[in-house]
Amino acid sequence: MIKALTISQIYVLDQDEALDFYVGKLGFEVQTDMDFGPMRWLQISLPGDPGRSIVLEKPGGPMMSEETAAQVRELLTKGAIGGHLFFQTDDAHKTHAELKERGVELPEEPITQPYGIDFGFRDPFGNHLRVAQMLVPAES
Repeated sequence: MIKALTISQIYVLDQDEALDFYVGKLGFEVQTDMDFGPMRWLQISLPGDPGRSIVLEKPGGPMMSEETAAQVRELLTKGAIGGHLFFQTDDAHKTHAELKERGVELPEEPITQPYGIDFGFRDPFGNHLRVAQMLVPAES
């Protein structure tokens, strides 16, 4: 039976820019950065949580043809597709202020929801990110 989710993937248009954003601004750590010839495997995780990671993948071979990759890049640029990442914090207001200090563009202020306090923003490629301070402890 399936017992854990270990790796998720999102598309990015520029892996070096993605590193600057996710590592430099959001505080992730590089878990793996390998050149496999036709692709670069770029895997990041939050400090202290190497069991769950995100692959920052540039659309292209060998997973898809160049024609399909171009379509994916175009849709990503338009904001028509993109991943969704949901993060948890102990203090949404503090995290919001820290991210703002690091230069993250935050169009939303933290707001109180029935489940907690959260805010959303996008990475430089259009992927949706949400950060939540849960009022009720999350189930694992």
